[in-house]
Amino acid sequence: MRIKIKNLFTRYSITGRLTILYTTFTFALLLIVNIILFKVITSNLEKEDSQFLRNKINVIRVILQKDDTRKGLEEEIIWEGYALQFTRYFARLIDGKGNIIIETPHMAKLLKPSFFPPPHKNKPDELSKKIKNNSGQTYLLMSAYSDVNKWNKSTKVIQVALDTTYEENIIKNYGEIIILILIGGLIFAGLIGVYIAKKGMEPLKNITEATGNITSSRLNQRIGSMNWPKELTILAKAFDEMLNRLEDSFNRLSQFSADIAHELRTPINNLMGEAEVALSKERSAVDYKRVLESNLEEGQRISVLIESLLFLARAENSEIKLEKTEFNAKIEIEKIIEFYQSSAEEKNIKFIFYGNVNVTADPVLFSRAIINLISNSIKYCKENGEVKILLKQTENNSAEIKIIDNGIGIASEHISKVFDRFYQVDVSRANSIKGTGLGLSIVKSIMELHNGTIDIHSEINKGTSIKLIFPA
Repeated sequence: MRIKIKNLFTRYSITGRLTILYTTFTFALLLIVNIILFKVITSNLEKEDSQFLRNKINVIRVILQKDDTRKGLEEEIIWEGYALQFTRYFARLIDGKGNIIIETPHMAKLLKPSFFPPPHKNKPDELSKKIKNNSGQTYLLMSAYSDVNKWNKSTKVIQVALDTTYEENIIKNYGEIIILILIGGLIFAGLIGVYIAKKGMEPLKNITEATGNITSSRLNQRIGSMNWPKELTILAKAFDEMLNRLEDSFNRLSQFSADIAHELRTPINNLMGEAEVALSKERSAVDYKRVLESNLEEGQRISVLIESLLFLARAENSEIKLEKTEFNAKIEIEKIIEFYQSSAEEKNIKFIFYGNVNVTADPVLFSRAIINLISNSIKYCKENGEVKILLKQTENNSAEIKIIDNGIGIASEHISKVFDRFYQVDVSRANSIKGTGLGLSIVKSIMELHNGTIDIHSEINKGTSIKLIFPA
């Protein structure tokens, strides 16, 4: 049952829910207040009526004690009821044998002695009850002994009554007024609830309109700078942070698309240009061979570029499964240096090792990362330069590999961007030294796959230091 009610409630809009909650609580508050007032008024009236009859009983007792004559009783019992303008009061005095000594005129027709509760010795003044006759009139009846200290055959019984019909009608009318107040309050609370809910939801409507104006061409817009309520400020900030990420991703995607188009266009144009030149007239076998070798080189460059992009895409989508093993990092790096030895000898570059360490990593990806770094060091190192390779184990048993060259270096303003795809520090260097611009991006992706870190420090004309840390 609770689930059904909950599901039914969740179908309503937030405005509807707020209206229902506000109306319900307002109605409950009105109901509680009016019930309390009704109880208080009813209780006070009953207490006043009971106290009035007790006072009359005490007056009759005093008359009986001081002046046991019929004159005093007639003044109190017969004439007192007529003297009260708005209160119909009745009194009766009965002897020990049950005979009526004196009573208010017409009392015998309205209220017979048997209607009254019998007096009680232990509670002589508190026995009362209400009755309603055939005419619809309501009476409060009370009985008591004339003498509270002794009870014998001569002890008289005092019966008093009060017509409470008027008060009962007042209470009934008040109850009807309460019902009307509750119905009116419910309607009024519902209308006010709708108004308050709509006013309260206006900021949410405004923030919805603001977000609706943001398109792919307007991702630079932000909504957090507007004046929002405190509750929506957090939402606006979170939305702006999401926009920052979307804008960054969108810019990267746009830049990536432009870069890949540019990177592919150059070798394709070279292929087409050389083919057109070769076909423009008859060439010798040597010329055709040279064109084919050039085309093969450009084809290899395109293949490397595509393979690198595919690797980065798989790494970002977590499609690469690591096959980690523990191996000696120095031995693996020496194999890579041996492969690049001829390229290093052309520039008379020396490799210097310091230390040794075992690393837990995927051997293939480890080799790929080191190949990219060694290749860069050779490309950008000066003639007669040197490349230092520092290997050590950190305090938390991670493997630290640092590759330091004394090459041309990188300016500080470019350091934060060297891991971006296709990023070139400057055009002149990019043209003089061929590369895909993806090497450091691949290294960073490999380190992220291993939950490791990569740091770079560089100074112009002093060289570059790159540190890799593979966790244990």
